[in-house]
Amino acid sequence: MSSLVKEDLEKRLFKPLAQNLCEFIEIEVSVQDRYYLCVSVTKTDEVKISMVKHYRVGLDEKYEVTKRWSLNDLRMIDGKEADTDNPFFDLHFKKVYSLEAYSCASKYSFARTVSRLNHVYLKKDLHIVNFDSTYINDDSIWSSNNKDCLVLMRICFYAFNLVCLSLCPLPL
Repeated sequence: MSSLVKEDLEKRLFKPLAQNLCEFIEIEVSVQDRYYLCVSVTKTDEVKISMVKHYRVGLDEKYEVTKRWSLNDLRMIDGKEADTDNPFFDLHFKKVYSLEAYSCASKYSFARTVSRLNHVYLKKDLHIVNFDSTYINDDSIWSSNNKDCLVLMRICFYAFNLVCLSLCPLPL
């Protein structure tokens, strides 16, 4: 489903603006409409973060950019609490925007993408706080090309270790 939404967003909103959509996540804003937080790159290599409203008019899908920022203006991403599994985070521009992602995994996916694009295009000191750095940095042992599976892979690794340890006989 998300690949269809991404394809539709690219076709209707980002390609006409000569932008390449790198990542999008669904965020909770209102009950009636869907909202997406999108990260795109322009032809001039400028990274943009957009809040997009998705709604229907009859049978037609509509997308409207409600807010747009430059990555250059982003000062910090605050994940609120690194030790708990929550979807809340803040984007610090001149104003602080408190957002709720659809899931904790999508919050981390957004932060990873912003961090990677910052490293590639801006190389500025972007503060990403209150996130588990193991899941954000590409230099960690858990890094892979399919970053959506990172959390699940680590949980399985720990569960396997616990099972192995529980099967070991205790010396008397």
